[in-house]
Amino acid sequence: MRLLLLADTHVPKRARDLPARVWDEVDRADVVIHAGDWVDLPTFEALRSRSARLVACWGNNDGDDLRALMPERADVTLDGVRITVVHETGAAAGREKRMSAAYPDTDVLIFGHSHIPWDTTTETGLRLLNPGSPTDRRRQPHCTYLTATVRDGELGDVELHRL
Repeated sequence: MRLLLLADTHVPKRARDLPARVWDEVDRADVVIHAGDWVDLPTFEALRSRSARLVACWGNNDGDDLRALMPERADVTLDGVRITVVHETGAAAGREKRMSAAYPDTDVLIFGHSHIPWDTTTETGLRLLNPGSPTDRRRQPHCTYLTATVRDGELGDVELHRL
Protein backbone atom coordinates (compact mmCIF):
# COMPACT_ATOMS: atom_id res chain seq x y z
CA MET A 1 0.00 0.00 0.00
CA ARG A 2 1.56 3.29 -1.13
CA LEU A 3 1.12 6.34 1.13
CA LEU A 4 1.53 10.03 0.37
CA LEU A 5 2.04 12.23 3.44
CA LEU A 6 1.31 15.95 3.24
CA ALA A 7 0.84 18.85 5.64
CA ASP A 8 0.78 22.62 5.61
CA THR A 9 -0.32 23.10 2.02
CA HIS A 10 -1.60 26.64 2.75
CA VAL A 11 -3.25 27.05 -0.66
CA PRO A 12 -3.87 29.75 -1.93
CA LYS A 13 -1.87 31.81 0.59
CA ARG A 14 1.54 30.20 -0.07
CA ALA A 15 0.89 28.80 -3.56
CA ARG A 16 -1.90 28.89 -6.12
CA ASP A 17 -2.06 25.11 -6.25
CA LEU A 18 -0.16 22.03 -5.18
CA PRO A 19 2.92 21.33 -7.31
CA ALA A 20 2.37 19.03 -10.31
CA ARG A 21 4.69 16.42 -8.76
CA VAL A 22 2.45 16.26 -5.70
CA TRP A 23 -0.66 15.75 -7.85
CA ASP A 24 1.22 12.94 -9.65
CA GLU A 25 1.90 11.33 -6.27
CA VAL A 26 -1.79 11.68 -5.36
CA ASP A 27 -2.66 9.69 -8.47
CA ARG A 28 -0.18 6.92 -7.51
CA ALA A 29 -1.06 6.70 -3.81
CA ASP A 30 -3.43 4.18 -2.31
CA VAL A 31 -3.87 6.50 0.68
CA VAL A 32 -3.19 10.24 0.97
CA ILE A 33 -2.64 11.50 4.51
CA HIS A 34 -2.81 15.24 5.21
CA ALA A 35 -1.87 16.64 8.62
CA GLY A 36 -3.71 19.95 8.46
CA ASP A 37 -3.37 23.59 7.50
CA TRP A 38 -5.20 23.26 4.23
CA VAL A 39 -6.49 26.87 4.44
CA ASP A 40 -8.57 26.43 1.29
CA LEU A 41 -11.77 24.37 0.99
CA PRO A 42 -11.41 23.87 -2.81
CA THR A 43 -7.98 22.25 -2.26
CA PHE A 44 -9.48 19.84 0.25
CA GLU A 45 -12.31 19.01 -2.14
CA ALA A 46 -9.92 18.49 -5.07
CA LEU A 47 -7.62 16.26 -3.03
CA ARG A 48 -10.56 14.28 -1.63
CA SER A 49 -12.04 13.70 -5.09
CA ARG A 50 -8.71 12.75 -6.68
CA SER A 51 -7.44 10.51 -3.87
CA ALA A 52 -8.21 6.80 -3.79
CA ARG A 53 -8.54 7.31 -0.01
CA LEU A 54 -7.95 10.43 2.09
CA VAL A 55 -7.17 10.50 5.80
CA ALA A 56 -6.98 14.05 7.14
CA CYS A 57 -7.23 16.40 10.07
CA TRP A 58 -7.55 20.15 10.37
CA GLY A 59 -4.86 22.57 11.48
CA ASN A 60 -4.75 25.87 13.33
CA ASN A 61 -5.11 27.89 10.09
CA ASP A 62 -8.20 26.00 8.93
CA GLY A 63 -11.57 27.70 9.26
CA ASP A 64 -14.91 26.35 10.36
CA ASP A 65 -15.72 25.15 6.83
CA LEU A 66 -12.77 22.74 6.89
CA ARG A 67 -13.16 21.82 10.56
CA ALA A 68 -16.71 20.68 9.81
CA LEU A 69 -15.36 18.12 7.30
CA MET A 70 -12.61 16.41 9.29
CA PRO A 71 -11.49 15.78 12.86
CA GLU A 72 -8.74 17.44 14.85
CA ARG A 73 -7.27 13.95 15.25
CA ALA A 74 -7.68 11.21 12.65
CA ASP A 75 -7.00 7.58 13.51
CA VAL A 76 -6.77 4.78 10.96
CA THR A 77 -5.34 1.26 10.84
CA LEU A 78 -3.79 0.36 7.50
CA ASP A 79 -2.79 -3.28 7.06
CA GLY A 80 -2.23 -3.59 10.81
CA VAL A 81 -0.31 -0.30 11.24
CA ARG A 82 -2.07 2.06 13.68
CA ILE A 83 -1.69 5.62 12.39
CA THR A 84 -2.72 8.86 14.08
CA VAL A 85 -2.78 12.17 12.21
CA VAL A 86 -2.68 15.50 14.10
CA HIS A 87 -1.51 18.96 13.19
CA GLU A 88 0.40 20.14 16.25
CA THR A 89 2.71 18.32 18.66
CA GLY A 90 4.29 21.26 20.48
CA ALA A 91 7.95 22.12 20.80
CA ALA A 92 10.61 19.88 19.28
CA ALA A 93 12.39 19.57 22.62
CA GLY A 94 10.92 16.60 24.46
CA ARG A 95 8.57 15.73 21.60
CA GLU A 96 9.37 12.00 21.57
CA LYS A 97 8.64 11.52 25.26
CA ARG A 98 5.45 13.64 25.17
CA MET A 99 4.07 11.91 22.08
CA SER A 100 4.86 8.42 23.41
CA ALA A 101 2.83 9.25 26.51
CA ALA A 102 0.00 10.91 24.55
CA TYR A 103 -0.34 8.18 21.89
CA PRO A 104 0.44 4.83 23.56
CA ASP A 105 -1.79 2.88 21.13
CA THR A 106 -0.33 4.39 17.94
CA ASP A 107 2.45 2.96 15.78
CA VAL A 108 2.96 6.02 13.55
CA LEU A 109 2.15 9.64 14.39
CA ILE A 110 1.96 11.96 11.39
CA PHE A 111 1.98 15.67 12.18
CA GLY A 112 2.59 19.07 10.64
CA HIS A 113 2.60 22.71 11.81
CA SER A 114 6.36 23.42 11.86
CA HIS A 115 6.98 22.94 8.10
CA ILE A 116 10.11 21.08 9.20
CA PRO A 117 10.53 17.49 7.99
CA TRP A 118 10.85 15.06 10.90
CA ASP A 119 11.47 11.33 11.12
CA THR A 120 12.30 9.79 14.48
CA THR A 121 11.37 6.74 16.48
CA THR A 122 10.80 7.02 20.21
CA GLU A 123 12.03 4.67 22.92
CA THR A 124 8.57 3.06 22.93
CA GLY A 125 8.74 2.42 19.17
CA LEU A 126 6.38 5.23 18.10
CA ARG A 127 7.43 6.56 14.68
CA LEU A 128 7.04 10.35 14.32
CA LEU A 129 6.75 11.74 10.79
CA ASN A 130 6.34 15.32 9.59
CA PRO A 131 6.38 15.72 5.79
CA GLY A 132 7.21 19.43 5.91
CA SER A 133 5.32 21.56 3.40
CA PRO A 134 5.09 21.20 -0.38
CA THR A 135 4.31 24.91 -0.80
CA ASP A 136 5.96 26.88 2.05
CA ARG A 137 9.49 25.95 2.98
CA ARG A 138 9.87 28.79 5.51
CA ARG A 139 13.49 28.50 6.68
CA GLN A 140 14.01 25.03 5.19
CA PRO A 141 16.15 24.65 2.05
CA HIS A 142 13.32 22.94 0.10
CA CYS A 143 9.59 22.38 0.06
CA THR A 144 8.95 18.71 0.89
CA TYR A 145 6.55 15.79 1.21
CA LEU A 146 6.90 12.14 2.24
CA THR A 147 6.00 8.82 0.67
CA ALA A 148 5.96 5.46 2.42
CA THR A 149 4.57 1.97 2.10
CA VAL A 150 2.62 -0.29 4.42
CA ARG A 151 3.12 -3.97 3.84
CA ASP A 152 2.44 -6.95 6.10
CA GLY A 153 1.78 -4.76 9.13
CA GLU A 154 4.95 -2.69 8.76
CA LEU A 155 5.66 0.86 7.66
CA GLY A 156 8.57 1.01 5.23
CA ASP A 157 10.21 2.83 2.36
CA VAL A 158 9.80 6.21 4.06
CA GLU A 159 11.24 8.76 1.66
CA LEU A 160 11.49 12.54 1.91
CA HIS A 161 11.00 14.24 -1.45
CA ARG A 162 12.36 17.71 -2.14
CA LEU A 163 10.57 20.05 -4.51
